[in-house]
Amino acid sequence: METVQKTAEREKLGSRLGFILLSAGCAIGIGNVWKFPYIAGQYGGAIFVLIYLVFLVIMGVPVMTMEFSLGRASQKSPALLYQQLQKKGQKWHIHGICALIGNIVLMMFYTVVAGWMLYYFKATAFGELRGLDPTGVGNFFADNLLGDPVPMLVCTFIVIVGSFLVCGFGVQKGLERVTKIMMIALLVLMVAIAVYCCCMDGAAEGLKFYLVPSFSKMQEAGVLNVIVAAMNQSFFTLSLGIGAMAIFGSYIGKERALLGESVNVALLDTFVAFTSGLIIFPACFAFNGGATDSGPNLIFVTLPNIFNNMPLGRLWGSLFFVFMAFAALSTVLAVFEGIIASTCDLFGWSRVKACIVNGAAMLVLCLPCIFGFNLWSGFAPAGMNIMDWEDFLVSNILLPLGSLVFVLFCVTKKGWGWDNFVEEANTGKGLKVRKWMRGYMTYVLPVIVLTLFTVGILQKFGVF
Repeated sequence: METVQKTAEREKLGSRLGFILLSAGCAIGIGNVWKFPYIAGQYGGAIFVLIYLVFLVIMGVPVMTMEFSLGRASQKSPALLYQQLQKKGQKWHIHGICALIGNIVLMMFYTVVAGWMLYYFKATAFGELRGLDPTGVGNFFADNLLGDPVPMLVCTFIVIVGSFLVCGFGVQKGLERVTKIMMIALLVLMVAIAVYCCCMDGAAEGLKFYLVPSFSKMQEAGVLNVIVAAMNQSFFTLSLGIGAMAIFGSYIGKERALLGESVNVALLDTFVAFTSGLIIFPACFAFNGGATDSGPNLIFVTLPNIFNNMPLGRLWGSLFFVFMAFAALSTVLAVFEGIIASTCDLFGWSRVKACIVNGAAMLVLCLPCIFGFNLWSGFAPAGMNIMDWEDFLVSNILLPLGSLVFVLFCVTKKGWGWDNFVEEANTGKGLKVRKWMRGYMTYVLPVIVLTLFTVGILQKFGVF
């Protein structure tokens, strides 16, 4: 088996809590807030949530366990973990480079959206949206933000420079310390806003819409469509397939078995996604007649309009965009760490040099996404702008195919192999991988992931 000689002792996370919050922070993102509640309502409310949880257990958690195991066993970044574990002459390491590319492409548009959160926090806190009618709120998003590259450039640059500064202080002193604070603040803010929204007049109808199963709505949407939507959400919510979880596996010790840790991360991610629905649906039914948009319009048009009509709306709107900024920045910091660690491993750079070089590169690489909404808005092949294409490459291609590679590497004899995977995953205290799971993970799980990839491509191009 090929090995890579270790040149320095690998830095470790300071605590188990830090590992769980960092991993959950990577998984928890703005998609949890603007996608999960909307599709839950669209596909039958509680019945969708139930199906989502089933797929989270049978698909998301096993793949996450494999990523954690590969990172901890190799003690390397995603770019070099295969070289440490594969047999001589094998080519699995090609996926390591693809994983690094996936992290970079993800940040080419995700940093821009994180910048949107900062911009809307400023706009809400300073009352720039006050007094605008729904059309005015929509125009503010389209003209003041998307239509003008300058505020997007400023906010995105703040996100990139600030995040690389944090990572430059190291895993414990920078990344872990800041992420702990942000994640705890995020959870407190979410619960506080959810409690307030659920207590508003008219909130009961929103809670009923969200929490009571609607089989008729499920039938209207189509049972197969509901299942596919739940499968998609349970998989993509965890950011699996590009090594974003593997990097944190490389920073932890052997004290805890990894299946249990994966369950903890998945539960925290689901808690945030579910709680976001307790904010959005009661507010929409109380102040917007139950109407909700999907995607960015939900966050930047529907909700600001609701905050404009809500008692103390400026305060609650500001707190909402603080929590949204924390959700976005926790993902940015986690993925930046994977990029930094990979370039350090590949080129032998110091952490400071890796932060400077990658930071400068990211400042340039984010420009196409920013300009795609204004200066280059006429460039939209197949009806998708630059951000949509970047998202499509990551979400529909690199994540599912990367996860398939991770699974096959862990379960086949031509890869790392089942025995090695189980030995690593089960080291330590906690929930462990059982013998009876082998058949499922070897033969069923790859088929599910491949089906997810195929369906995603077909849906993206309107085949069904």
